[in-house]
This record gives sequence, structure tokens and C-alpha cells, in this order.
Amino acid sequence: MKTFQVSLRYQDRTNSFEESIVKVDASSLPGAVAKATRDFVKALDRKQRFDMNKNGLEIKAVHVAEGEAAKEASAS
Repeated sequence: MKTFQVSLRYQDRTNSFEESIVKVDASSLPGAVAKATRDFVKALDRKQRFDMNKNGLEIKAVHVAEGEAAKEASAS
């Protein structure tokens, strides 16, 4: 499994940005984006989902180096 850092962001009705940064273990980048998005959307209420669908969801994903992931896992 590889570790990815996924950033999800959308603009709500008060013109402020709601953002979440999640570290996900997955075998591929599309899998990591899907897993992070699924968890993010589950946590939103009805109005937040409407705002996200209306204004769009911005997704940024980065592969975390194996050495960095091992350091963070051992530190926890």
C-alpha cells in the first residue's frame, strides 16, 4: 500500500472555503482520491453537499514518500 495526502476543498454559501486534508493508504492514486472523497462527503450535511455540488469540489492529491510515511507511523 502507498500513502497519499489528499486535499479536498469547496466554497460554501458564505463564500468561505471548507477544506479537509486526509492521509489515505491505497494501492493507486485514483483509489486514494475515491476513498478520501467518499469519507469527506459522508461527513457533510444536506446543505453542505448542495454547496459542494453547486460550486464544485477541488481535489489535490500527492504521493507521500515511503520514508516519510514510515517516520510518521513510528512517531505515532
